[in-house]
Amino acid sequence: MADQAQEGIPVIDFGPFLDGSQVDQQAVADQMRQASRDWGFFYLANCGMPADRLADTFAASKNFFALPVDEKSQVAWQSAESNRGYVGIKRERLDPSRPGDLKEAFNLAPEQPQDVHKNLWPAGRPEFESAMTDFLDECIRTADRVLEAFALALEQPSDFFVDAHNQHHHTLRLLHYPPLPEGFEPHDGESRAGAHTDYGSITLLFQDDVGGLEVQTRAGEWIRATPIPGTVVVNTGDLMHRWTNHVFCSTPHRVNVAPEHRHRDRYSIAFFCHPNKDAEIACIDSCATAENPPLYGPITAGQHLHEKLTNTYGT
Repeated sequence: MADQAQEGIPVIDFGPFLDGSQVDQQAVADQMRQASRDWGFFYLANCGMPADRLADTFAASKNFFALPVDEKSQVAWQSAESNRGYVGIKRERLDPSRPGDLKEAFNLAPEQPQDVHKNLWPAGRPEFESAMTDFLDECIRTADRVLEAFALALEQPSDFFVDAHNQHHHTLRLLHYPPLPEGFEPHDGESRAGAHTDYGSITLLFQDDVGGLEVQTRAGEWIRATPIPGTVVVNTGDLMHRWTNHVFCSTPHRVNVAPEHRHRDRYSIAFFCHPNKDAEIACIDSCATAENPPLYGPITAGQHLHEKLTNTYGT
Protein backbone atom coordinates (compact mmCIF):
# COMPACT_ATOMS: atom_id res chain seq x y z
CA MET A 1 0.00 0.00 0.00
CA ALA A 2 1.55 3.24 -1.16
CA ASP A 3 0.86 6.40 0.82
CA GLN A 4 0.26 10.11 0.29
CA ALA A 5 -0.31 12.29 -2.72
CA GLN A 6 3.45 12.40 -3.26
CA GLU A 7 3.12 8.89 -4.70
CA GLY A 8 1.25 10.28 -7.64
CA ILE A 9 -2.21 11.78 -7.09
CA PRO A 10 -1.70 15.36 -8.28
CA VAL A 11 -2.33 18.49 -6.23
CA ILE A 12 -3.61 21.35 -8.42
CA ASP A 13 -3.93 24.99 -7.39
CA PHE A 14 -7.30 26.22 -8.66
CA GLY A 15 -6.65 29.83 -7.66
CA PRO A 16 -5.20 30.84 -11.06
CA PHE A 17 -8.32 29.53 -12.78
CA LEU A 18 -10.59 31.57 -10.51
CA ASP A 19 -8.56 34.80 -10.59
CA GLY A 20 -5.97 34.51 -13.36
CA SER A 21 -5.63 35.34 -17.04
CA GLN A 22 -6.78 33.17 -19.92
CA VAL A 23 -3.28 31.74 -20.09
CA ASP A 24 -3.45 30.87 -16.38
CA GLN A 25 -6.86 29.27 -16.82
CA GLN A 26 -5.68 27.15 -19.73
CA ALA A 27 -2.69 25.96 -17.72
CA VAL A 28 -4.91 24.83 -14.86
CA ALA A 29 -7.34 23.15 -17.27
CA ASP A 30 -4.45 21.28 -18.88
CA GLN A 31 -3.29 20.03 -15.48
CA MET A 32 -6.82 18.84 -14.69
CA ARG A 33 -7.04 17.06 -18.04
CA GLN A 34 -3.80 15.19 -17.45
CA ALA A 35 -4.78 14.25 -13.89
CA SER A 36 -8.22 13.07 -15.02
CA ARG A 37 -6.66 11.03 -17.81
CA ASP A 38 -3.89 9.44 -15.75
CA TRP A 39 -5.64 9.10 -12.39
CA GLY A 40 -9.28 10.11 -12.49
CA PHE A 41 -8.46 11.83 -9.18
CA PHE A 42 -6.71 14.96 -8.00
CA TYR A 43 -6.58 17.28 -5.00
CA LEU A 44 -7.82 20.80 -5.71
CA ALA A 45 -6.41 23.59 -3.55
CA ASN A 46 -7.95 27.08 -3.31
CA CYS A 47 -11.25 25.91 -4.76
CA GLY A 48 -13.18 28.86 -3.33
CA MET A 49 -15.15 26.95 -0.67
CA PRO A 50 -15.30 29.14 2.49
CA ALA A 51 -13.51 27.36 5.33
CA ASP A 52 -16.08 28.42 7.92
CA ARG A 53 -18.95 27.07 5.80
CA LEU A 54 -17.19 23.72 5.50
CA ALA A 55 -16.51 23.59 9.25
CA ASP A 56 -20.17 24.37 10.03
CA THR A 57 -21.31 21.59 7.70
CA PHE A 58 -19.04 18.99 9.28
CA ALA A 59 -20.32 20.04 12.73
CA ALA A 60 -23.94 19.72 11.59
CA SER A 61 -23.20 16.31 10.09
CA LYS A 62 -21.70 15.03 13.34
CA ASN A 63 -24.73 16.28 15.25
CA PHE A 64 -27.09 14.48 12.89
CA PHE A 65 -25.30 11.13 13.12
CA ALA A 66 -25.22 11.44 16.91
CA LEU A 67 -29.05 11.36 16.98
CA PRO A 68 -30.79 8.17 18.19
CA VAL A 69 -31.27 5.55 15.47
CA ASP A 70 -35.05 5.81 15.87
CA GLU A 71 -34.94 9.52 15.04
CA LYS A 72 -32.68 9.03 12.03
CA SER A 73 -34.91 6.20 10.80
CA GLN A 74 -37.84 8.61 10.63
CA VAL A 75 -36.16 10.06 7.53
CA ALA A 76 -34.96 6.77 6.03
CA TRP A 77 -34.00 6.34 2.35
CA GLN A 78 -36.94 4.84 0.45
CA SER A 79 -36.22 4.49 -3.25
CA ALA A 80 -33.75 5.05 -6.09
CA GLU A 81 -36.20 7.55 -7.61
CA SER A 82 -35.97 9.75 -4.52
CA ASN A 83 -32.43 8.87 -3.36
CA ARG A 84 -32.89 11.03 -0.27
CA GLY A 85 -32.78 10.37 3.43
CA TYR A 86 -30.91 8.29 5.99
CA VAL A 87 -29.05 5.14 4.97
CA GLY A 88 -28.28 2.85 7.90
CA ILE A 89 -25.13 0.87 8.54
CA LYS A 90 -24.70 -2.06 6.10
CA ARG A 91 -27.77 -0.92 4.08
CA GLU A 92 -25.60 -0.02 1.10
CA ARG A 93 -23.23 -2.31 -0.81
CA LEU A 94 -21.02 -0.29 -3.12
CA ASP A 95 -19.29 -3.54 -4.09
CA PRO A 96 -22.21 -5.92 -4.75
CA SER A 97 -19.94 -8.94 -4.25
CA ARG A 98 -19.18 -7.96 -0.64
CA PRO A 99 -21.25 -7.52 2.53
CA GLY A 100 -22.91 -4.19 3.37
CA ASP A 101 -20.64 -1.21 3.99
CA LEU A 102 -19.68 -0.31 7.56
CA LYS A 103 -20.99 3.23 7.32
CA GLU A 104 -24.13 5.32 7.56
CA ALA A 105 -25.12 8.19 5.31
CA PHE A 106 -27.63 10.96 4.78
CA ASN A 107 -28.56 12.00 1.22
CA LEU A 108 -30.08 15.28 0.15
CA ALA A 109 -30.34 17.25 -3.06
CA PRO A 110 -31.08 20.73 -4.41
CA GLU A 111 -34.87 21.13 -4.49
CA GLN A 112 -36.88 22.47 -7.39
CA PRO A 113 -40.54 23.60 -7.07
CA GLN A 114 -41.67 20.97 -9.57
CA ASP A 115 -39.84 18.07 -7.86
CA VAL A 116 -41.98 15.09 -6.93
CA HIS A 117 -39.47 14.06 -4.28
CA LYS A 118 -38.37 16.41 -1.51
CA ASN A 119 -35.57 16.29 1.02
CA LEU A 120 -36.33 14.44 4.25
CA TRP A 121 -35.39 16.64 7.18
CA PRO A 122 -35.31 15.45 10.82
CA ALA A 123 -38.13 17.06 12.77
CA GLY A 124 -37.29 19.99 15.03
CA ARG A 125 -33.78 20.50 13.58
CA PRO A 126 -34.05 23.73 11.55
CA GLU A 127 -30.35 24.52 12.01
CA PHE A 128 -29.45 21.28 10.24
CA GLU A 129 -31.63 22.10 7.23
CA SER A 130 -30.21 25.62 7.07
CA ALA A 131 -26.58 24.47 7.22
CA MET A 132 -27.10 21.86 4.50
CA THR A 133 -29.01 24.18 2.19
CA ASP A 134 -26.25 26.81 2.41
CA PHE A 135 -23.57 24.20 1.79
CA LEU A 136 -25.40 22.84 -1.24
CA ASP A 137 -25.31 26.32 -2.79
CA GLU A 138 -21.55 26.54 -2.24
CA CYS A 139 -21.00 23.08 -3.73
CA ILE A 140 -22.96 24.00 -6.86
CA ARG A 141 -20.87 27.14 -7.33
CA THR A 142 -17.63 25.19 -6.88
CA ALA A 143 -18.68 22.34 -9.15
CA ASP A 144 -19.73 24.73 -11.91
CA ARG A 145 -16.28 26.32 -11.94
CA VAL A 146 -14.64 22.88 -12.09
CA LEU A 147 -16.94 21.98 -14.99
CA GLU A 148 -15.93 25.18 -16.77
CA ALA A 149 -12.29 24.14 -16.46
CA PHE A 150 -13.09 20.68 -17.82
CA ALA A 151 -14.85 22.24 -20.80
CA LEU A 152 -11.78 24.36 -21.51
CA ALA A 153 -9.57 21.26 -21.21
CA LEU A 154 -11.68 19.51 -23.87
CA GLU A 155 -11.80 22.49 -26.27
CA GLN A 156 -15.50 23.08 -25.63
CA PRO A 157 -17.40 26.32 -24.89
CA SER A 158 -17.05 27.28 -21.22
CA ASP A 159 -20.74 26.58 -20.54
CA PHE A 160 -20.75 23.16 -22.27
CA PHE A 161 -20.92 21.10 -19.07
CA VAL A 162 -22.53 23.78 -16.87
CA ASP A 163 -25.56 24.00 -19.18
CA ALA A 164 -25.92 20.21 -19.10
CA HIS A 165 -26.04 20.39 -15.28
CA ASN A 166 -28.23 23.47 -14.86
CA GLN A 167 -31.24 21.61 -13.41
CA HIS A 168 -29.00 20.68 -10.45
CA HIS A 169 -29.78 16.97 -10.23
CA HIS A 170 -26.94 16.58 -7.78
CA THR A 171 -26.70 14.60 -4.55
CA LEU A 172 -24.99 15.64 -1.34
CA ARG A 173 -24.00 12.77 0.97
CA LEU A 174 -22.98 13.10 4.57
CA LEU A 175 -20.98 10.03 5.56
CA HIS A 176 -20.10 8.60 8.96
CA TYR A 177 -17.88 5.58 9.49
CA PRO A 178 -18.26 4.51 13.15
CA PRO A 179 -15.33 3.22 15.19
CA LEU A 180 -14.85 -0.53 14.99
CA PRO A 181 -15.14 -2.55 18.20
CA GLU A 182 -12.18 -4.10 19.96
CA GLY A 183 -11.25 -7.39 18.35
CA PHE A 184 -13.19 -6.65 15.16
CA GLU A 185 -12.37 -8.94 12.23
CA PRO A 186 -13.77 -8.25 8.75
CA HIS A 187 -16.30 -10.84 7.57
CA ASP A 188 -16.25 -11.98 3.93
CA GLY A 189 -14.26 -8.95 2.84
CA GLU A 190 -16.45 -6.28 4.46
CA SER A 191 -15.04 -2.77 4.67
CA ARG A 192 -16.11 0.79 5.35
CA ALA A 193 -16.96 1.27 1.67
CA GLY A 194 -16.46 -1.37 -0.99
CA ALA A 195 -14.53 -0.74 -4.19
CA HIS A 196 -16.63 1.19 -6.70
CA THR A 197 -16.68 3.97 -9.24
CA ASP A 198 -18.92 7.02 -8.93
CA TYR A 199 -21.97 7.22 -11.16
CA GLY A 200 -22.14 10.81 -12.35
CA SER A 201 -19.85 13.37 -13.95
CA ILE A 202 -17.63 14.63 -11.10
CA THR A 203 -17.47 14.24 -7.34
CA LEU A 204 -16.22 16.75 -4.77
CA LEU A 205 -15.06 14.97 -1.63
CA PHE A 206 -14.31 16.79 1.62
CA GLN A 207 -12.45 14.63 4.16
CA ASP A 208 -11.73 14.95 7.86
CA ASP A 209 -8.25 14.11 9.16
CA VAL A 210 -8.86 10.39 9.72
CA GLY A 211 -8.36 9.18 6.18
CA GLY A 212 -9.16 5.79 4.72
CA LEU A 213 -9.86 6.66 1.09
CA GLU A 214 -7.88 4.47 -1.29
CA VAL A 215 -7.55 4.87 -5.07
CA GLN A 216 -6.63 2.18 -7.58
CA THR A 217 -3.77 3.02 -9.93
CA ARG A 218 -3.74 2.06 -13.60
CA ALA A 219 -1.40 -0.78 -12.60
CA GLY A 220 -4.05 -2.16 -10.25
CA GLU A 221 -2.32 -1.13 -7.02
CA TRP A 222 -4.17 0.64 -4.20
CA ILE A 223 -2.74 3.85 -2.75
CA ARG A 224 -3.99 6.04 0.07
CA ALA A 225 -5.53 9.40 -0.75
CA THR A 226 -4.36 10.90 2.51
CA PRO A 227 -6.27 14.03 3.58
CA ILE A 228 -4.48 17.28 2.72
CA PRO A 229 -5.79 20.31 4.66
CA GLY A 230 -7.27 23.04 2.50
CA THR A 231 -8.02 20.79 -0.46
CA VAL A 232 -11.03 19.00 -1.91
CA VAL A 233 -10.59 15.68 -3.68
CA VAL A 234 -12.08 15.75 -7.19
CA ASN A 235 -12.72 12.63 -9.23
CA THR A 236 -14.41 11.88 -12.51
CA GLY A 237 -17.30 9.42 -12.59
CA ASP A 238 -18.82 6.89 -14.96
CA LEU A 239 -20.79 9.40 -17.04
CA MET A 240 -17.74 11.62 -17.60
CA HIS A 241 -15.78 8.49 -18.51
CA ARG A 242 -18.42 7.67 -21.10
CA TRP A 243 -18.95 11.27 -22.25
CA THR A 244 -15.23 11.76 -22.94
CA ASN A 245 -14.66 8.36 -24.56
CA HIS A 246 -12.25 7.41 -21.72
CA VAL A 247 -10.20 10.61 -22.04
CA PHE A 248 -11.26 11.31 -18.44
CA CYS A 249 -11.27 8.10 -16.42
CA SER A 250 -13.63 6.78 -13.77
CA THR A 251 -11.35 5.14 -11.24
CA PRO A 252 -12.20 2.45 -8.65
CA HIS A 253 -11.82 3.62 -5.09
CA ARG A 254 -12.78 2.39 -1.62
CA VAL A 255 -12.64 3.27 2.06
CA ASN A 256 -10.65 0.87 4.18
CA VAL A 257 -9.92 0.78 7.87
CA ALA A 258 -6.40 1.98 8.52
CA PRO A 259 -5.06 0.08 11.55
CA GLU A 260 -4.13 3.32 13.30
CA HIS A 261 -7.69 4.69 12.91
CA ARG A 262 -9.92 1.66 13.45
CA HIS A 263 -11.19 3.04 16.77
CA ARG A 264 -11.92 6.57 15.51
CA ASP A 265 -15.02 8.00 13.88
CA ARG A 266 -14.47 9.09 10.28
CA TYR A 267 -16.61 11.76 8.62
CA SER A 268 -16.62 12.87 5.02
CA ILE A 269 -18.93 14.86 2.75
CA ALA A 270 -19.37 13.99 -0.93
CA PHE A 271 -21.08 16.15 -3.54
CA PHE A 272 -22.02 14.00 -6.53
CA CYS A 273 -22.44 16.22 -9.56
CA HIS A 274 -24.91 14.74 -12.02
CA PRO A 275 -26.15 16.04 -15.38
CA ASN A 276 -29.77 16.90 -16.07
CA LYS A 277 -31.76 13.67 -16.17
CA ASP A 278 -32.80 14.23 -19.77
CA ALA A 279 -29.28 15.16 -20.91
CA GLU A 280 -28.03 12.87 -23.64
CA ILE A 281 -24.58 11.53 -22.87
CA ALA A 282 -22.84 10.98 -26.19
CA CYS A 283 -19.17 11.08 -27.13
CA ILE A 284 -17.78 14.63 -27.27
CA ASP A 285 -16.38 15.37 -30.72
CA SER A 286 -12.94 16.35 -29.44
CA CYS A 287 -12.64 13.03 -27.60
CA ALA A 288 -12.97 10.80 -30.68
CA THR A 289 -10.40 10.09 -33.37
CA ALA A 290 -10.04 7.60 -36.18
CA GLU A 291 -7.88 5.50 -33.86
CA ASN A 292 -10.26 5.95 -30.92
CA PRO A 293 -13.84 6.02 -32.27
CA PRO A 294 -16.82 6.41 -29.90
CA LEU A 295 -17.00 3.43 -27.54
CA TYR A 296 -20.61 3.86 -26.36
CA GLY A 297 -23.97 4.72 -27.77
CA PRO A 298 -25.97 7.62 -26.33
CA ILE A 299 -27.79 7.25 -23.00
CA THR A 300 -29.70 9.72 -20.86
CA ALA A 301 -28.13 10.67 -17.56
CA GLY A 302 -31.33 9.77 -15.67
CA GLN A 303 -31.49 6.27 -17.10
CA HIS A 304 -27.86 5.65 -16.22
CA LEU A 305 -28.28 6.83 -12.61
CA HIS A 306 -31.39 4.74 -11.98
CA GLU A 307 -29.64 1.60 -13.21
CA LYS A 308 -26.65 2.23 -10.96
CA LEU A 309 -28.73 2.94 -7.84
CA THR A 310 -30.87 -0.14 -8.39
CA ASN A 311 -27.72 -2.28 -8.58
CA THR A 312 -26.39 -0.73 -5.37
CA TYR A 313 -29.47 -0.93 -3.16
CA GLY A 314 -31.55 -3.60 -4.91
CA THR A 315 -35.11 -3.11 -6.08
